[in-house]
Formats: sequence, structure tokens, C-alpha cells
Amino acid sequence: MKFSICLTPSYAWADVLRVAEHTERSGWEGVWFPDHFMPSEGELSRPVLECWATLAGLAAVVPRVRLGALVCGNTYRHPAVLANTAVAADHVSGGRVVLGLGAGWQENEHTAYGIHFGSTGERLDRLEEACQVIRGLRDRDRVTFHGRHYHVEGASMHPKPMGRLPLLVGGGGERRTIPIAARYADEWNVWGTVETFAHKAGVLERACERAGRDPHDLRRSTQALLELRVPGLPRHPFQSRLRVPVVEGSVEQLRDTLGRYAVAGVDEFIVPAFRPQSPDETIALIDVLTSEVLPVLR
Repeated sequence: MKFSICLTPSYAWADVLRVAEHTERSGWEGVWFPDHFMPSEGELSRPVLECWATLAGLAAVVPRVRLGALVCGNTYRHPAVLANTAVAADHVSGGRVVLGLGAGWQENEHTAYGIHFGSTGERLDRLEEACQVIRGLRDRDRVTFHGRHYHVEGASMHPKPMGRLPLLVGGGGERRTIPIAARYADEWNVWGTVETFAHKAGVLERACERAGRDPHDLRRSTQALLELRVPGLPRHPFQSRLRVPVVEGSVEQLRDTLGRYAVAGVDEFIVPAFRPQSPDETIALIDVLTSEVLPVLR
């Protein structure tokens, strides 16, 4: 099982770069970045860096790790525009970019920025069409697609990616999101406890079988907030209206829990740096995990 970090967009660029470089030096797999323009709650004047400009900057100066969006809100950009943006960042990186995509959920920024939000069903319909447009532009020379929400006519995208430019679909919805991932994605991501991940992975495998696809073709990643109880590492209990899984305990307990994620089939565990902690505390967490936890699991 590989390990990566997902940075908070509220860090200043200098701190984003410092933590990303430390993640790479520590031998981790990747650096992920969220796609938002404003906080979902609390003080709305907190800074938020835009995802793709940040990833392109990291691609130029952090030379080894995979770099990805976790995940792009599909409602924010036309999929053909997003595909071209991702390809440009992929070329800057030398072929290390992952295009993560989700249906979009943060209603307050849609309202504030005048972006159409729509119903859950509509957003999922748009996500499915967007996956087809992106894959078509990535994999074919010319693409014509007439959907309900997106239209492209004889469209081309050149240059093609330097790497694979994997399409990751994020989400755990069993009726629509997971079947979309089964049909179109190269990678799948979901927040979850061990039990939640194992259940959702089972749903994914059945959806792949219905789509005539080998379930092992999809790389699988998950994340949960980590509350590590060790001397010298401050604890910041997560306080939010958002319901996210939290893995809490000693080094020994984290070894056990993360080991169970690996047994459940997680290919990549992504450590979120979303709690109200400083970049120094994020680096300290990376150091403890690198020295005390990860060697047992790799």
C-alpha cells in the first residue's frame, strides 16, 4: 500500500511547496490537492488556492511524486477545457498528473460564484458525460459527442498526455457514482473507514463485472483524518458539520488499522492535511508516519 498526502488549499504557496517537497523526500507516493475556491463553512475569508495553478507549480519544482486533483468539481469547468488544463500540467510534470473528477458538492461556492448547481441527479448525469468527453479527447484523435449537457464536434486535443493521465472518479454513491467509475475511470477514490471501504469496493467489483471489466484494472485509494497520539505531536480534534471518517490512536493502533486497509484492497492511502494545523505540524505527522508506521506496511 502506497501513501500520499492531500494538502489543504488554505496554506500559503510557500508552505504548500515546503510540505510537498518534504513529502517527496520522505519517499511517499504522491501529493494531492482539492479543487475549491472558498471554504465550505466557518470564516469565508480564509485563503484558498486554486487547484490547477497550484498543481502546475508543483509539477515544475517537485520532480518525482504523482500529482493529482482530489477531486475536481465537474461543475466548475467544461470537461474539454479541464482535459486541456490537465494535459498542460502533465507536460510540466513529465507525465505524473492524475485527473481526479467528482460530481461537485459544495453548494455555497456555486451560489457565491454564480455557477449552476442543479440536483444530485443532474450533477451525476453531467459527471458521466464529462468522463466520456475527457476519455475521448485523451484517447482518440477526434471526438464528436452530443450529450444532454455537453457537446463537442470534431474536437481534438494536442499534445496528448506525456503519461497515462489516469482519470480518477471520486465518490461512494452506489447507484450512480461507483457504476460511473466502473465504466470510465482508471482509478477510484472514496472517503471511508476500513469497513466502509471494503463494502464500497465490493460494490465497485460487482459494477465492473456488469460493465464487462476486470475490477483489478482500477487503482483504489481512500482517506481518513488521522489523529495520532504521540508525545510532542499536537492534537486538533476535527470540528465540522461534514461527516468524515477519523482514524485515531497510538502508533501501534494506527499500524493495525492501516494494515487492515491494505488487506481490504487499498492501493493508496491518502493522508489529509485538512485539520486546523500548521505546516510544521503536518511535516511532524509525516515524519512520525514515515519512521514509525509506514515501514511496517510497505
